[in-house]
Amino acid sequence: MANGFQEKLNAAAERNQSLLCVGLDPDPSLMPIADVLEFNKAIIDATKDLVCAFKPNVAFYDALGEHGYTTLRKTIEYIPSHIPVIGDSKRGDVQPSSNFYAKTMFDALGFDAVTVNSFGGHDALQPFLDYGDKGIFVWCRSSNPGAGELQDLLVSPPNGTGLDGDEDRRPLYEWIAIRASEWNDEGNVGLVVGATYPEELKRVRDLCRDMPILIPGVGAQQGPLELAVSHGVDEFGRNAIINASRGVIYASKNAGDFEQAARKRAGEVRDFINQKLVFQNQGWPTTAPVTTS
Repeated sequence: MANGFQEKLNAAAERNQSLLCVGLDPDPSLMPIADVLEFNKAIIDATKDLVCAFKPNVAFYDALGEHGYTTLRKTIEYIPSHIPVIGDSKRGDVQPSSNFYAKTMFDALGFDAVTVNSFGGHDALQPFLDYGDKGIFVWCRSSNPGAGELQDLLVSPPNGTGLDGDEDRRPLYEWIAIRASEWNDEGNVGLVVGATYPEELKRVRDLCRDMPILIPGVGAQQGPLELAVSHGVDEFGRNAIINASRGVIYASKNAGDFEQAARKRAGEVRDFINQKLVFQNQGWPTTAPVTTS
C-alpha cells in the first residue's frame, strides 16, 4: 500500500532520477554566510533537481531559539512542493505528549515525514501513525559509534508472540524493524538505519523488503556509499533515501562558491548511486545530466 508520502517520494525520485537526500543542518560555525535562511535557500536552489528529498534536522533550528523556528518554517515553505521534506527530530513519548509532537511536526510545521523514537512502543507512536498520508521513519540502527551499546543487545521475543525465548533471541534493532513492519497498516512507516553499519543495514532490508529506509551517515561520518546502495535498496533499486548533509552543504566554506560546490558534490553522490544501480541492473533508463554553470 502506498500512502501520500510514499507516492510523493517515488515521484520525486523518478523525476530527478535520484535516491539522494540532502540534509539542511545549518551550523553557524561552518556556514560561509551568516544568514541561515539565505544559506538554506542557496543550497536548495543548487540541489533541488538532484534530490529525492530534503531533511532538516530540527536540533539545528531549536538551538537558534525563536528565530530558528521561523527560519525552519520558511525553509520548508521554500522547498519546491513536489519534493518531500523529512523532519529529523526523533521524537516519541507517552501518548499525550506524542499527540502534540505530531501536531507540531505535521500541522504547525508542515513536514511530509518525520523520524521518531520507538522506545515507548506502539501506543507512543500511534499519534504519528494516525497521520496516514505522512511518512513515519522509526529510528532503528543509528550511525553513531556507540550505537551498539544498546541496539545490539540480544533480546528475547516479547510475551505473547508464540516464539521460543532462547531460539529466537535477536538484536534489539532487529526487533524494532520487525515491530515497525507490523505497525505499517497505512503503508506510511519506514526505518532509519545508518550507512556506517552496512551489515546491519543489509539485515534490516532482508527483514523489511518493501519499506523505505532513510540512510544517514555517508560523507562526513564515512559510511560506505557503495554498500549503502547495495544493501539499502529494495529488489527494484528503490526505497532507499541516502542522506548526505555536511559533505554536501559544506563542500566549500567560501561565500563566493559554496552553492556551486554543494551542487557539484551532490551531483557526484547522486551519479555514484546511479552508477551502482546500473551495475545492479536496477538503474533508470537514462540519467539526467548535472550542470554546474
